[in-house]
Amino acid sequence: MASYNVRYANPADEQRGNGWSQRCPVICNQIAYESFDLVGMQEVLKSQFDDLSNRLSRDYGCIGVGRNDGKTSGEYAPIFYKKDRFILLDSGCFWLSETPDKPSVGWDAKYPRICSWAQLQDRNTGNTLYFLNTHFDHVGKQARKESACMIVKWIRRHSDCGETILVGDFNVDQRSESYRELVKTGFLTDSFEAAPIRMAATGTVNGFDPQRWTGQRIDHVLVTRGIEVLRYGLLTNPYWSVDCAGNREARLPSDHYPVSVYLTIP
Repeated sequence: MASYNVRYANPADEQRGNGWSQRCPVICNQIAYESFDLVGMQEVLKSQFDDLSNRLSRDYGCIGVGRNDGKTSGEYAPIFYKKDRFILLDSGCFWLSETPDKPSVGWDAKYPRICSWAQLQDRNTGNTLYFLNTHFDHVGKQARKESACMIVKWIRRHSDCGETILVGDFNVDQRSESYRELVKTGFLTDSFEAAPIRMAATGTVNGFDPQRWTGQRIDHVLVTRGIEVLRYGLLTNPYWSVDCAGNREARLPSDHYPVSVYLTIP
């Protein structure tokens, strides 16, 4: 499975050669090649959601809503699932705020933030699991901490219904207070820490620069205790873009690397 911040369709990126129309086919080919069973994406606008769902529709079902109105406005945090592996039993979202049942901005956040969830049944085992996908605020420190507490409580309330995977862009690295809120009790485990095999030579943010290195991991995959983590990796391969003069340049499909994790779910 994977967590993938695909970068919202920013017109300014077109001027730098990183426009959505150029990146979208690469992202979809990457997902199809890796054949992830589950993918949580972040920074997906309505037009991007339509592009992704159309291109991946042969193999994947998907759920998601815009964070601004619970319909189509604003960024989505969509979930894509392999249709031949999972049956979608239920799905929804909640806002990371004091009023989680309606579109809202929480605490000191700059924007509305949501957590999408899907309850899925494994066709192979008949067991159910929850898959949650979120994108924490980039400004509000209190909002990030409260969001972490809210999500952990939500997962605990639903823990009788199976194991849970939580993915997302948390906008903070592994040394932050809100990250500690997620993992401090051991109820949730960071797949990076649990993986006996890792292939992650850098952090998860690249800024569209293949040469950039960072030790910060702000995109995380967390799992409940019953899930075994087999291996963890970042997909750092660039693709080649050709400019008007015929020159080739190595580019990246997003300003974040997708986090790829292999799991065994009971």
